[in-house]
Amino acid sequence: MPLPVLQVIAASTRPGRKGIAVARWVAQQAEAHGGFDVELVDLADAGLPVLDEPNHPRLGQYTQQHTKDWSATISRADAFVFVFPEYNHSMPGGLKNALDFLFHEWADKAAGLVSYGGVSAGTRSAAALKPVLGALRMVPVVEAATIPFFTQFIDEDGVFTGNAELEAGATAMLDEIARLTAGLQTVRR
Repeated sequence: MPLPVLQVIAASTRPGRKGIAVARWVAQQAEAHGGFDVELVDLADAGLPVLDEPNHPRLGQYTQQHTKDWSATISRADAFVFVFPEYNHSMPGGLKNALDFLFHEWADKAAGLVSYGGVSAGTRSAAALKPVLGALRMVPVVEAATIPFFTQFIDEDGVFTGNAELEAGATAMLDEIARLTAGLQTVRR
């Protein structure tokens, strides 16, 4: 039986961002976990404009090629880890926009949250994201990796290296995603 596909979604899209280093670290942690076939999905590469579909996403009647491509990407996943900063006490606009493009492709899949930032570690962003994930019928796991003062973990080459506490948080989150994914795959069938 093939491993479930876990997509690690790098949600910061701005030039000069540091979050891609965090997302790469999360993908490495997921690979080391061994319970998933891991894909790193970078929203900066998705090329999504502000939502421009004339039909509601619940209908799945996409008219734009970028939406069809996004749908195909997200449809491959059995679960997600969203890696995101906090902007103005909320999630990045690009993440909300990417979520809004689709509906059924997100549904009945587990979602882990890795937020990062300064003193708050992106926790207000995570709090804003959870009801959106629920509305899309995703199942956010309680276990998470929240990273305060995240730039301290990025070296001069742009590589993020988590400490033991962050690794433990990531492992607990991945364990719970794996547990829920097995049941949710049955629900989706």
